[in-house]
Amino acid sequence: MRLCLAACLAATLLSLAALFQAPAVLAAEAGKDKCRGVDMLAEARTSDPELYREVMAQAAAAENSGALLWKIERKGRPASYLFGTVHLTDERVTRLSPAVELALREVKAIALEVSDISDKTTATVLAKSAPLVMFTNGQRLDRLLSDSEYDTVKKIIVRSGMPADLAALFKPWIVTMILSVSDCERAKMQQGGRVLDMKIAEIGKARGLKVYGLETIPQQLRALAAVPQAQQVDMLRASLKFADRTNDLMETLVQLYLHRNISAAMPFQVALAGKVGIKGEAFAGFQQKLLVERNAKMRTAAEPLLDEGGVFIAIGALHLPGKKGLVALLRQAGYTVTPIE
Repeated sequence: MRLCLAACLAATLLSLAALFQAPAVLAAEAGKDKCRGVDMLAEARTSDPELYREVMAQAAAAENSGALLWKIERKGRPASYLFGTVHLTDERVTRLSPAVELALREVKAIALEVSDISDKTTATVLAKSAPLVMFTNGQRLDRLLSDSEYDTVKKIIVRSGMPADLAALFKPWIVTMILSVSDCERAKMQQGGRVLDMKIAEIGKARGLKVYGLETIPQQLRALAAVPQAQQVDMLRASLKFADRTNDLMETLVQLYLHRNISAAMPFQVALAGKVGIKGEAFAGFQQKLLVERNAKMRTAAEPLLDEGGVFIAIGALHLPGKKGLVALLRQAGYTVTPIE
C-alpha cells in the first residue's frame, strides 16, 4: 500500500507530507546518499526468487506497461501526450528525458491530477474535510490495532512532528499515507524540493501555458476515505510490518520507475503483504477506488482538453497500464495512443 500510494497519488500525498514537520537531524541529512535505501524487489530476486518471479510475471502480463510517455492522436487535432509520473523529489526521477522535454515544447497546455498543490490550499481543504481524515463517530485507531501496532503508529506520528495523542483520531488510510513518505523525502520537500509533477507545472507556467487539474484534492480525499475500513486496517497493518524500511520502499519505487516497470508496484506490494499474513483481497478497495474509478473520471475530465489537442497530461504512472488504465480508456474513446518511451 505504501509503495503504491507514493506511485499513484499526487497533491494529497505531497502536501500532507509537507505539512508535517521533519526532524531537524534528518532534515540536515536530506539529499545525501545515506537517504537512499535498498531496492527490495532486486533483493527478493536472490532472497525470495519465487516471489520475484511471480511479481515480474504479473507485471509483464499487464496491458500497456513498459512505457511512461505516450502520444495521443485523433485526426484533425494537434497531438497530445500522456506521461506517467511518480510524486517524488529524487533527482533521478525529476531529470526529464529529451523525449519528454520535446513533448513539453510542442504543447499549449498541461494537465495534472491537481493543479494547485500548495500547502495553503491543502491545509484549507483538510480543515473542511476533517471527517474524511479523522474519526468523528467515537471510533479510535488504538481500538482497531494491537498494542504493539499502535505503539509503532504513535512513534511514526511523533517523528512526523505531531502529538502522539493525535494518533488515535486518525483514520487508518491517513496513517498509511504518512508512512509512505520517508523522513528524508519529507525533509527535502520542506527544503523546497519539487516532485516531478510540480516541476512539469513550473515548466508550463514559465512558458505561459495554462495548467489544468483533472481532479481536486477533496475528490482525492473522498476516494481514499471510501476504501472499506477493514481493508484500510489490513493495509495499515501490512505497512507497519515494514515501518523500518521506508527508504527501501522509496528506492524500490524509484528503480521500478527508472526501468519502466511501474506495473510491478502493485503486485510487489500485495506480495509483501502476503508475506506478513495480509491477503490480497485487502487491496481490492484501494485498486477500485484509487485506480479504476479515478481513471474513468480523469479520462472524462481530460477529453475536452484532448478535443482541443496539444495538451501534456502528467499523472501518476500507476494510472496508465492495465485493462482499465488510462491508455486503454483513451483508446476506447477513439484516440490513437502510441508509446514513445
